[in-house]
Amino acid sequence: MTSERGPSSGDPTLRRRIEPWEFYISYDPKELCKETCLLYEIKWGMSWKIWRSSGKNTTNHVEVNFIEKFTSERCFHSSISCSITWFLSWSPCWECSQAIKEFLSQHPGVTLVIYVARLFQHMDQQNRQGLRDLVNSGVTIQIMRASEYYHCWRNFVNYPPGEEAHWPRHPPLWMMLYALELHCIILGLPPCLKISRRRQNRLTFFRLHLQNCHYQMIPPHILLAAGLIQPSVTWR
Repeated sequence: MTSERGPSSGDPTLRRRIEPWEFYISYDPKELCKETCLLYEIKWGMSWKIWRSSGKNTTNHVEVNFIEKFTSERCFHSSISCSITWFLSWSPCWECSQAIKEFLSQHPGVTLVIYVARLFQHMDQQNRQGLRDLVNSGVTIQIMRASEYYHCWRNFVNYPPGEEAHWPRHPPLWMMLYALELHCIILGLPPCLKISRRRQNRLTFFRLHLQNCHYQMIPPHILLAAGLIQPSVTWR
């Protein structure tokens, strides 16, 4: 049953929500927009309360803006844990990865989970190494799936009345292709996904180029989900 109301006027997060068109453009896997959008959740210690807000690039990248704002507004105590979840329209560049890693090393009580809609300049070796460094330092990085899009729509978007269930449903194949490339990055494999854009008709093309090392190192269930291998059949 679909709610006939949008976010409640008494919702304390209402003024921090983004508009539906912003969410559609910023988090569409095939839209290679320049700006990066960040939707984030912060949970302190054992509290059930979750603080939600959003951010964008300024003169700094949005990841650096978050770190500067977070550290300037909070006084940390080593005995208090903090869980942070980011929903990024683009994965961090290598410089932001370094800033994030340094931030976490200075605040060991903070855990960070990052969901990304797209991989930023994933052919660049420094960007790839930056993401690996984050994973090796304990950060969880995943590609946004349908469940994350629905979560963000419900909790971060000022959707119109009656549109609660009308969150953007992007083709699962796009998400799977990005997830496949993210596995390549984490495992230190060569890129397998190439993305190109035709400006005249605004079409985005995804092309896969897998080598033997990809088939040998990428978990079979990932290859199976992407349709790159066939399920094994046992005959009796």
